[in-house]
Amino acid sequence: MRARVSVIIPTLNAEPALAACFGALMEGLEQGVIRELIVSDGGSSDATGAVAQAWGATVVHGAASRGGQLRRGIAAATGEWFLILHADTVLQDGWSQAVHTSLTQPDDAGWFRLAFDARGLAPAVVAGWANLRSRAGLPYGDQGLLIHRDLYTAVGGYPDQPLMEDVAIARALRGRLAPMDAVAATSAAKYRRDGWLRRGAGNLWTLIRYFAGAKPERLARAYNRQS
Repeated sequence: MRARVSVIIPTLNAEPALAACFGALMEGLEQGVIRELIVSDGGSSDATGAVAQAWGATVVHGAASRGGQLRRGIAAATGEWFLILHADTVLQDGWSQAVHTSLTQPDDAGWFRLAFDARGLAPAVVAGWANLRSRAGLPYGDQGLLIHRDLYTAVGGYPDQPLMEDVAIARALRGRLAPMDAVAATSAAKYRRDGWLRRGAGNLWTLIRYFAGAKPERLARAYNRQS
């Protein structure tokens, strides 16, 4: 029986992050969880595509819009399940067993506990808040998403928008989101650069504006200026 999970990763000039991200996925290959790796690139000017192909990924290309990139990547996937990850996310040891357990629950979508690749009080507080928010039904994309093909189709999939596509699908999955017993470590680079309080407050303000009806395209322009 072939492995059941297609891993889909949207990228844009993600070359420096790929080795750590892909390296952590080798556990899933060894345990027979991962069927294929699909990188959906949004027009990188660095060696993202070449690095991904060297790791054995299928690379699809299109416009830079994270929601649209995920839709294209999933359209190319052949697995029964989809595991969506960000390029700067590194799954921690034991994640494949957590995924394997979740494969018995096709009516729920799974997410990982968040951690940062940094130590200290600020990273712990921000990660703790993110995990509380996730338990309330709103995990972000940097916590991954494991979802069965049928459930993904039933909720309409990712919207083709440049930002908040993870929030949109989480809202569509309300009541069907379950934590997985494993950790996804994400990069703290932007928090280190901007300051933990300022970056966290900016992310919260973006979320509030989205809930208030701001267009994702407008939010993306502001977010990209901040990034």
